[in-house]
Amino acid sequence: MVVRVERTVEVPATVEQVWAFISDPEKRSRPISVVEDYESLKDGKAAWQIRLPIPVVDTSVRVETEDQNREPPNYVEFVGKSRLMGVVGEHELEACEGGTTLVNRFIVDGKLPGVERFFERNMPEEFDNLIDALHADLGIESPES
Repeated sequence: MVVRVERTVEVPATVEQVWAFISDPEKRSRPISVVEDYESLKDGKAAWQIRLPIPVVDTSVRVETEDQNREPPNYVEFVGKSRLMGVVGEHELEACEGGTTLVNRFIVDGKLPGVERFFERNMPEEFDNLIDALHADLGIESPES
């Protein structure tokens, strides 16, 4: 089973300001609650250590990620692979009146039971975490989640 989740938000900042956050692999991974650690690797790759609170996984798992498509300052797509799942994340930015429209899309393809259900159930909160971190990075108040 594959889970697809999307959220669109308006951010009261320029496209360039939002891009500075969302195009940084570490900044966009740290707010995710299941990411325990982050490591920059060579050639623009990174590794996340994640821990999913599901019965079949009793340890943290390494997810190797890499940006696949970057079109500054409007689009970045990354892929992540691990023994638990594959993930594709997309962030699309467009100027709008009052700031930037940011579209976040995630596709999770779990390889073990419970992985997709975890992300389907928890992605709204994870999106909130990401947007709160973006607002904090920009020094602006987050809207009520």
